[in-house]
Amino acid sequence: HCVGRWSLFLVGTFVHSTDHTAVEILEDRLLGVDTEGKPCHKRTSSHHFFMPGMVDTHIHASQYSYAGTALDLPLLQWLNTYTFPVEACYKDLGFARNVYTHVVKRTLRNGTTTACYFATIHTDASLLLGQIANDFGQRALVGKVCMDTNNFVPHYRETPEESHDETNRFISELLEKKYPLVRPVVTPRFAPSCSAALLGHLGEIAQNNHLHIQSHISETKEEVKLVKELFPDYDSYTDVYHKHNLLTDKTVMAHGCHLTDEELKLFREKGASIAHCPNSNISLCSGMLDARRVLNHKVKLGLGTDVAGGYSPSMLDAVRRTLDTSKVLTIQDPQYQTLTFEEVFRLATLGGSQALSLDEHTGNFKVGKDFDALRVNTAIEGGPIDLINHGEGPKVGTSLPLHRARIIN
Repeated sequence: HCVGRWSLFLVGTFVHSTDHTAVEILEDRLLGVDTEGKPCHKRTSSHHFFMPGMVDTHIHASQYSYAGTALDLPLLQWLNTYTFPVEACYKDLGFARNVYTHVVKRTLRNGTTTACYFATIHTDASLLLGQIANDFGQRALVGKVCMDTNNFVPHYRETPEESHDETNRFISELLEKKYPLVRPVVTPRFAPSCSAALLGHLGEIAQNNHLHIQSHISETKEEVKLVKELFPDYDSYTDVYHKHNLLTDKTVMAHGCHLTDEELKLFREKGASIAHCPNSNISLCSGMLDARRVLNHKVKLGLGTDVAGGYSPSMLDAVRRTLDTSKVLTIQDPQYQTLTFEEVFRLATLGGSQALSLDEHTGNFKVGKDFDALRVNTAIEGGPIDLINHGEGPKVGTSLPLHRARIIN
């Protein structure tokens, strides 16, 4: 039945995940969407299906300009040699507008309807990223990066007071825009680049405003060792965030390759999640996350492209690299339980929305959720594979312009 005056009715095949089923295929179904447009009815062909939009739980929008290059150094050296000098350029709003427009358009073309973005330390450029995501209709969490210590680019850091004040300004001004799909996320870059004072300030800001939090954790062994040296009075890397009120049920931490069982237990207790970024983990030789182990600990897990440590802005690439990593772990240990494609499909969709605590709004076709969806045409001309006797192969379409639509049936 129809709720509201304006409705779109879609007839065809719908593929999504639920909490109990990794992939559920609903053939020849009718789905009604409450929209702001003219009522209409669409039936798809046998070569089309609908799936939820993919969720990129960790991407550096500010690093897109050099994606696919500069992958010859390990993480900490990579940051100081390539990343921080480029991110310093975002003081120039013209430069920022150019790159941010490209990355939002590209991720949407790749089927990413929801993205969790790192920007830079520059408040105005970070606000611009939020505006661009809103203008193109992408659901986004946008974070102004906070960092006040331990990098070798003196003109790309803040004082704790500057970071505190500018983070408050960023949050206040972004919320005042009342964008329907774009929200701020508190963003300490990672513990090695933040003083304890700054981490404490950011924890208070997130707690007082009930905001999402994003950062990095245990990406490399060198990084874990450095955190132990910088924060000797804490039990673990995870404990550093926990003691500063930065580990909550709205927290997503990228990587986690080298977390201990005790740290994963703390993640589970606090409801925090991990963004698995396999392309970056391999490209920077950081490590390989054992995703099965994370899931066995019942920790929320999503996938991220981690541009530009990861060279591809495509979530389909993240799916493939997740499977590759799991199979490498199986090569090392034949008893290892390899992830299935169905499980990874769920991580790229519903799992990502759960990791970002957005699953009340998106992630599958449950009645009442927003219709963040892709129409996939497996017979599009010039597609990347061949379907014998069924035309030419699949290509993920752009997200449907129904970002304020709601599933009603």
